[in-house]
Amino acid sequence: MTNTIIEFKNVTKQYDNDSPVLDHVSFEIERGKFYTLLGPSGCGKTTILRLIAGFTEASVGDIYFDGKKMNDVPANKRQVNTVFQDYALFPHLNVFENVAFGLRIKKLKESVIKQKVQEALTFVNLAGYENREIREMSGGQRQRVAIARAIVNEPEVILLDEPLSALDLKLRTEMQYELRELQRRLGITFIFVTHDQEEALAMSDEIFVLNRGKIQQSGTPIDIYDEPINRFVADFIGESNIVEGRMIEDYLVEFVGGRFECVDQGLNPNEAVEIVIRPEDLEITTKERGKLKVKVDSQLFRGVHYEISCYDEDQNEWLVHSTKKANVGDEIGLYFDPEAIHVMRFGESEADFDRRLEAYDHGDAHEQ
Repeated sequence: MTNTIIEFKNVTKQYDNDSPVLDHVSFEIERGKFYTLLGPSGCGKTTILRLIAGFTEASVGDIYFDGKKMNDVPANKRQVNTVFQDYALFPHLNVFENVAFGLRIKKLKESVIKQKVQEALTFVNLAGYENREIREMSGGQRQRVAIARAIVNEPEVILLDEPLSALDLKLRTEMQYELRELQRRLGITFIFVTHDQEEALAMSDEIFVLNRGKIQQSGTPIDIYDEPINRFVADFIGESNIVEGRMIEDYLVEFVGGRFECVDQGLNPNEAVEIVIRPEDLEITTKERGKLKVKVDSQLFRGVHYEISCYDEDQNEWLVHSTKKANVGDEIGLYFDPEAIHVMRFGESEADFDRRLEAYDHGDAHEQ
């Protein structure tokens, strides 16, 4: 049996004469993993969820579930359940009846319903809450009720449409850990939608980064963060310093007037490139030791580090995350290791980008 449970083949979704919400998207989802669809508002991530759930139909292309085409399969016949942003719980029903709702529609025996509901509530740490009214539940508890209602039907895939967005920061962080642990214990596929980069990095086995109706890049959180494929991904995932440069040869790149060793290869000699260095990979040091010489423009204390904004002689801004303090107006040096430099191709056409993205999805461009 193949490990692929969901597959999109050249799927486009377009409403009337508007631009496509999804534009010829292809990808595969494997069993038992935690996937995150990440991107800004309007990028197409919720549309993917709705297509999987059967709430909307593809304009072009095919969607497969367990190798079987599911374009025309109605939502209630699909082995998926959705946890919505507002949880969509019934306020007039208690916790037990909310979780039991789908089982009653299936007309299961009362003894079976009771057993399954109790098992689901125990799984989400809500045993003993069966008779509690929904209005008496906290935000985190309501989310657990919604998840219990989803898992009680024993789906093969659970879809989660920004279910943490209404929670405060502390509870949201706690629920990230709970959701991840729940997915591991269940061993089923979770597909999670968010626009929060930190949330995606913390929870996912694999992330799909979307923009303008296309998957810009897919990979593990480490791959996405350390090896962004283009400026959008580098900018959207975390914070980045991005400057223009030139690839001299393999393992040697030029930017801001200097030549620096790097670990990238496979680009053309003298090719125009963009350089990415993450703020936490820059070390504050003396001007003599620094590979870059900059002047401190501002400094903010962020609790675990200082966020320091600097400018070099060419007025390129450099953002630094450091436990060291630097005073506004100081002239300092910035040091970085070759591994801190990530090189991206610069100035390619849309067609070139699409071809390279296709190659990347097949694993051919990972070493760029």
